[in-house]
Amino acid sequence: MTANIRTAATAALAMAALLISGAGMVRADSQTESAISSVRDIDPARTRISVYSAAMDRTVTVDVLHPADDEPRPTYYLLDGVDSGAAETNWTQKTDIVSFFADKRVNVVLPVGGRGTFYSDWQRPDPALGGAQRWETFLTGELPPLIDARFRGDGRNVIGGLSMGALSAVTLTTRHPELYRGVAAFSGCLDTVSASARLVIRNSVRWMGGNPENMWGTDADPAWRAHDPLTNAPALRGKAVYVSAGSGIPGPESLTGPQMPQAVTFGAVLEYLVHGCTESFQRRLQDLGVPATVVFHPLGTHSWPYWQEDLHESWPILEAALTE
Repeated sequence: MTANIRTAATAALAMAALLISGAGMVRADSQTESAISSVRDIDPARTRISVYSAAMDRTVTVDVLHPADDEPRPTYYLLDGVDSGAAETNWTQKTDIVSFFADKRVNVVLPVGGRGTFYSDWQRPDPALGGAQRWETFLTGELPPLIDARFRGDGRNVIGGLSMGALSAVTLTTRHPELYRGVAAFSGCLDTVSASARLVIRNSVRWMGGNPENMWGTDADPAWRAHDPLTNAPALRGKAVYVSAGSGIPGPESLTGPQMPQAVTFGAVLEYLVHGCTESFQRRLQDLGVPATVVFHPLGTHSWPYWQEDLHESWPILEAALTE
């Protein structure tokens, strides 16, 4: 790939983040401790809760898919991309996740919101994104004990995500290896230190209205490397790891329906570059001797039909880690 093509592709990748919109969150009244503030049963195996985060001083909507009985079970935390819907996660709106997990003994925890935040603890509040962004604290410290207490979690956890959520899931696993037994990353560029990766991350935050320097500071700030899956990949040793990427070549699923324009333009370029990031991550794991399942789909763009496929294909690997 020539320098001009690479530059154009990187710009297109960054622009594609604009197509992935985000969600707002509701401020809570003054509380001092994190807690579940409301519960709504959508059906016997699906519950929507509002969770007050003391770290962020607001409530966060969380959907939980769960067995209908009260027997203990493990938990799968699953993150959206940049565009988590305002009232409901995209996983339940754009995939068959509800029916797929209906007969499985696991809690599936689906946080709503986090647009442009990379599910991280930001260095400074960002007014445009809703004030304090302390998603890492929320997801790894505040939420798990509440989920385990309410939904009979047994303390065995895995985490996954797509696109921005894929990077976030792997980052959280490397930063909190004691919390997760496995991780799944679909179409994520698992890199925060290369110039192209930083460009995309910064532009994603900007297009969501935020200031990227409020997140991990300037390029010289060590926080960028502290959140880098490539640098911190040794922490994945002993865990189930599933990583996937498409080729960028649109398949039949991409060429029909409302996703078609994105699939053959930005989605194709985006996935082509993600494919390159995934190859780099695979080499890093191989150099370290860290086993992983790395899947390169011969077809596939940055779009939901392929992430639904990955959801299905990765589950047996994560399930095995949860039941060991």
